[in-house]
Amino acid sequence: MTHRVLIVDDSLTVRMDLHEAFEADGFGTVLCATGAEARAAFVGDEFDVAVLDVLLPDADGLELLTELRGMPSRARVVTVLLSSEDEVADRLAGLRIGADEYVGKPYDASYVVARVRQLLRDGPDQTDDRTTVLIVDDSMTFREQLRELLESEGYAVLTAPSGEDGLRVAADRRPQAVIVDGVMPGIDGATVIRRIRLDPALRDIPCILMTAADDYATELQMLDAGADAFVRKQQNLAIVPAKLNAVLRQSAEQLPIQVTGSLHGPSKVMALTPDRQRLTELAEALRDEGYDVITVAVTEDALDLLAEQPVDCIVLGLGLSGELGREACRRIKEVPVIGETPVVMTGATDDDMLACLASGADDYVRADSGSDALRAHVRTQIRRKQSHDESRRIREELMRRELDAAEERSARRLAETRAALVEELEWRNRELEAFSGSVSHDLRGPLQVISSFAEHMLDDEDDPLSTEARRRLSRIQAAAHRMADLVESLLILARASRGDLRRAEFDLTITTWQVIGEVEARDPEHKVAFTVHDGLRADADEGLVRVILENLINNAVKFTRKVERPAVEVGHAAEGFYVRDNGAGFPAGKAGELFRPFARLHSAEDFPGTGIGLTTVHRAVERHGGEIWAEGEDGHGATFWFTLPPTPAPGAGPDRRAQARRTG
Repeated sequence: MTHRVLIVDDSLTVRMDLHEAFEADGFGTVLCATGAEARAAFVGDEFDVAVLDVLLPDADGLELLTELRGMPSRARVVTVLLSSEDEVADRLAGLRIGADEYVGKPYDASYVVARVRQLLRDGPDQTDDRTTVLIVDDSMTFREQLRELLESEGYAVLTAPSGEDGLRVAADRRPQAVIVDGVMPGIDGATVIRRIRLDPALRDIPCILMTAADDYATELQMLDAGADAFVRKQQNLAIVPAKLNAVLRQSAEQLPIQVTGSLHGPSKVMALTPDRQRLTELAEALRDEGYDVITVAVTEDALDLLAEQPVDCIVLGLGLSGELGREACRRIKEVPVIGETPVVMTGATDDDMLACLASGADDYVRADSGSDALRAHVRTQIRRKQSHDESRRIREELMRRELDAAEERSARRLAETRAALVEELEWRNRELEAFSGSVSHDLRGPLQVISSFAEHMLDDEDDPLSTEARRRLSRIQAAAHRMADLVESLLILARASRGDLRRAEFDLTITTWQVIGEVEARDPEHKVAFTVHDGLRADADEGLVRVILENLINNAVKFTRKVERPAVEVGHAAEGFYVRDNGAGFPAGKAGELFRPFARLHSAEDFPGTGIGLTTVHRAVERHGGEIWAEGEDGHGATFWFTLPPTPAPGAGPDRRAQARRTG
């Protein structure tokens, strides 16, 4: 994907300079000279980045930034403010409004492009699956010849005409391999490779060094510099792809943690000194290295700015020598996070070095050592900080991965243990249900014999019994009947817990009236006003639903025996189906106990029963993946709610096993 950059600046020179720099790096551009043109572009043009000049003839760059940030459709646009006004207050205002970067003029176009690409967090060819190779050679003819050869082999190729440009391109585009000429103007190929090896972000990139030299000593020198392979330009160029494949194979097994910051990427340095002349000298010396330099004269302003925009290194100039400079260093180092930024102090003599280092400075440079020495010390501190940060990040990443792996192992063991426990529990439940059904079935025969003999003896007129004997036999017969009811309830519970569900859609209203008819036939003297909603339908096992209704309606009728006008209603609402009565109800807060086997909230003398009915209802509802809960109040009736979810769609997974709601 090609990113587009909106460039707003009243200077034609600046516009064309940035236009050429961005286009050379693969960006598209939209150019505007005034605020009016920029506002029109905000509405009518597509762009991913906006570079805004702060001072325009007809507008203020901060106002344009505010308008841009206020447009929801432009919320993700990367914004860079560009201005010759390098006052701390202007920079702070821009950053606080929402600028992603603030670059002072004079600027380095390559820095602006690299910083924009860094803010986009975008490699050059994210959609390109090809291996990217960077060719660094001062000969355009050789670069193009090698580009054609490698592109024909399926590589994506980047080129750079010098070692300095090659390092910037490598930091920005992160190629998978670098081919560099040994002898070039500026820094030579061996130096390029050495600097790559010192860069935490680039050090693992395989490098091939090419040279026209034909002596063995040159080959040793190049390999000692850190090259992975050596190719002479006099040889057949077909050797280059072969050696490239070899070094890429060897580098395939690297630590799978991407390194972020690069020593040769866009870096920002703060120069701090109240001496304006010294501040200008420091800025010029550091800009020659390609750094974006922030100049600050007051320590308080520096701390405010560092809180908004971190930098890669801080240089304390000669004007802050003595106690003032050491106090500034101590204040910077005391601030969390900001204090980790390396500080390079400059002084007049070597005698100041110990005091400066004791105040927290990371390095010391004599002011008369020259610009090259200052740049070398700053470069070293940035490299040290980046190496430290990358090492720490890698340790944290490895620790995080180890923690994730440990959590995954624990979760897997827990799941396996839980599955084994569930399997064992299900097996035990099946055995228990089978045992319950078997015992209940086996008890029916002896109970029928006991009940039949007791009834026969009570009805035998040929051998009359005494009054006490008849009373005892009556108690035996009543106990046998109660035991038979309990056995029957256990059998129904066992049937409700086992077997396949035979789901089908049916008319629940008709089924409910059939159950009511059976209940009324068992106790015709107890008159109850029944209400059943019309049009009730369910997608469920009709046999199990009949068990649900029989138990709930029987309960409702039983608990309305002491009510003057007993009434029972069966219907449906948004929550689900319900059976409501105006009977005895139950104590508030005790609803959860209703569904436990043999649980009683009323005495057996007032309301006899087995204590299994609601447990059976709960099991039947649970088999359908539904829920059941009760609402009521002592002496004011009760409502039993239940849901019967429809058949799950194919692939939706097994029916869930619901728990009864514990509501009062």
